[in-house]
Formats: sequence, structure tokens, C-alpha cells
Amino acid sequence: MLPVRSERRIAFFQRTIRPERVMALGFLCVILVGTLLLTLPISANSGRSVGVHNAMFTATSAVCVTGLITVDTADTYTTLGRVVILLLIQIGGLGFMIFATLVMVALGKRISLRNRVLIRESMNMTSLGGMVRLAKWFSMLAFLIEGSGAILLCTRFIPLLGFKRGLWYGVFHAVSAFCNAGFDLFGGFKSLIDFQHDPVVLLTIASLIICGGLGFSVINEFLHNRFHFHKFSLHAKLVLVVTAFLLVLGTALMLLLEWDNPGTLGDPSLSVGDKILNAFFQSTTLRTAGFASLNQAALTDSSKLISVILMFIGASPASTGGGVKTTTMSVVFLLVLSVVRGRDTVGVFGKQLAANTVKRALTIVIISLGIVLVCTCALSISERTGSKSMLDLVFEATSAFATVGLSAVNTATLNRFSQALLIPIMYFGRVGPLTLAFALASRMENNPKNRIHYPEDKIMIG
Repeated sequence: MLPVRSERRIAFFQRTIRPERVMALGFLCVILVGTLLLTLPISANSGRSVGVHNAMFTATSAVCVTGLITVDTADTYTTLGRVVILLLIQIGGLGFMIFATLVMVALGKRISLRNRVLIRESMNMTSLGGMVRLAKWFSMLAFLIEGSGAILLCTRFIPLLGFKRGLWYGVFHAVSAFCNAGFDLFGGFKSLIDFQHDPVVLLTIASLIICGGLGFSVINEFLHNRFHFHKFSLHAKLVLVVTAFLLVLGTALMLLLEWDNPGTLGDPSLSVGDKILNAFFQSTTLRTAGFASLNQAALTDSSKLISVILMFIGASPASTGGGVKTTTMSVVFLLVLSVVRGRDTVGVFGKQLAANTVKRALTIVIISLGIVLVCTCALSISERTGSKSMLDLVFEATSAFATVGLSAVNTATLNRFSQALLIPIMYFGRVGPLTLAFALASRMENNPKNRIHYPEDKIMIG
């Protein structure tokens, strides 16, 4: 129980500082710094600057852990440029407040109450106690998972590329996978297509993607409760069940729709085991990861539509992934189900959800859907003289907003205006749903008009 004075100070900080604003501006500052560093000639292989446009697009994609690129990472940037991109990915994946906390702790700086409030909001926690300790624990957990993934990847990359290069590739791709960023160093915009037959690489990266997409709080609960499902919180139960369901459903649909497609799973070089492996990887990477073991342009229209839906849903709250989040879509689905069943309340696993939670979830989904539709319309107008189909543009817009990084048209082939349009979409896709959720919660809690109740009336629906 916090003293009254501390509670008043916390309330004051929340009213004046607004955590959602600090987080949004923090991500923006990191993007601008990354843009400056990537614009330097020493960051490019050619010895000449890649230009502000390409540098800003890459920096935004890295900080927002998206993976869309206008220039190939391996073919364009030097080792320095790639290190900058890796740091931007790590900051974007952990969240800049957690990263800033680590820096301040390393420098021996005191973490102020204001910063503790911001850390709490960035990690989507409810209690203020032990925030610094929790931030350090989450960071150590992230580095441990990334390190384990890097070791597994090095067992394949070192024999293939040599010790130094293989070690660097293992670390880079482990961080990129856990942060759901999708950046790779294999060149030619090929991503992981050359590893279609390699279960070690694909399963390791898929595991990192899933861990990063679950959220730190869920991983923490899983480590403490193991397989005792009844001990998990409602949030953890919902995240684990929905994540497993979407992975299985996505794999099954990819197998069904792409089995005979010669451009993807129908490739004669793929065995039955390879087909199942790549279908599972496709289902996993659609959870906002951005790595590709299949040619996205060769997917059938049915698969692209399914991909758009899975990308829009995305990962889970307080994770390294994007999208509207699994729990948000779950709440909306449960709301529809409760209405169909004639129930006044929304519940799951024997618990009833708060009305404000349901309202916020529905609001976030509708606003996010509107952004994707507006972005798609703008892309269709910008690319009206090109050969891009509307479905491919929907795919691109959803991939940018949900910070996925997959592209069915190759983002580099879009015109400059279309590419510039995707920059704010990626930015909002990373910080928007989170800040929007905080802003809505703050408005609902502090709005005095909520205490005013008007007479009820009815209108016709449907």
C-alpha cells in the first residue's frame, strides 16, 4: 500500500506527463537518431549516403520492429550500419523505457518516481512496486532467450559462413526474431527462402518469434507456473489459448491452400515434412515477424486474405509484436458471442470482463481497421499506374500497420510517395494501439461526464 503522498504524486505525473505521449515521443526520437546514423556515408557499402528517405524508412522499420525495407540490409549497409539497425531493433523490441532504465542502472543513476510510472505503463502493468527490478528481470529474460536462440542458429551458420560471420549472423537473426523484426542479412530480398529445408533454422527462429510475441508477463507466469494451467491469470490463459489456436489454424489453412501451388508448398523439391515445416513457419511469421521461407508474391489470393487477417490480429500485449493483439480480438469475438447468446455480460474462463475493457477493445479494432482501409486507398491511388493488385496493397498496408514486414509486391518496387506513406503507418502501428489504449483508459477513468446518466431510449439496429 503506497502512502497518500506518493499516490498524489503518481496521479499528478499521469495528468501532466501522460505516459502515452512520452512513449510516442521517445520512439520518434530514437527513429530520428537512427535515421541520422544510417544517413552517414560510413553506414553504406557504396561509401555514399543512402539518402534521408531510405535511412528514415529503415530506421522506422527497425525501431517499430516491422521489417519492411526499401533497400536490402545486407547489400546496402556496412557492418556499422547493421550494428545500428540491430540496436534500433533491440530498443524497439524491449521498449525504449526499459532500455533507458538499463542504461541508467548501468550508469548508477537513480530511477525517479516519474520514470517508474512510465516503466509501469510501457510494460502494461497495474502495480508500481518493483518496477526497476521487473524491468531488469524482463531484460535479462529477453537476452537469455536471444542468446539461446543465437547459439542454436550458430550451429548452422558457423559451418556455413565461418566462425566470425556465422556468430554475427546468429546473434543478429536471434535478436531480429525475438523482437519480431524480420530483418535478415542474406541479401537479395530473399529472407530465409534458402533455408526451406533446414528445420534447425526455421524452428529456432519460429520459437523466438513465438516467445517474443507472447509478452514478458506471460513468459514470466509460464516459468513460475509451468504447465499448471489453472494457476495462470486470465490474461495469460487467453494469450496462450488464442496463440496456440491461431498457430494451428494458420498452419492447417496454409497446407490446405498452398499444397499444390508450385510457387510455394507445391515446389517439387519440398518433401511432406518440408511442406508442414514451411506451413508452420508461415503461420508463425504472420504473427508480426516478417521472415519469409516462402515467396509471398506467389501465394494464392485465398492465402493472402488469410494472411491479412492473421497479420491484423498480430501478437499479444506487452510483447515485441504488433497488430491489434490477440486479447483485443478475443474480447471482440467474446462480445459478439455473448450478444448472439443473449447475454448482457462478456466472460471467459469463469471470469467476467469489465465493461471498459470491452469498449476499449472494440474501439481499437475499429480505429485500426479504419487506418488500414485509408492506407490501402491511398496506396491504390498512388500506385494506380502500376501493376499492383488491390489485394497486394491491402497485404502491404496491413503488414506495415501490424509491424509484420512481409510484402507480396516487394516494398522497394513501390514509388517514393507510397513508401513515405508507410513510414507513419509503421510508427502508429507500433505506438498507436498501445498509446490509444492508455489514452482511452485515462479518459474513461478521469472524465467527470461519466458520472452523468441520461434517460435510456431505443433505436432500430440491423
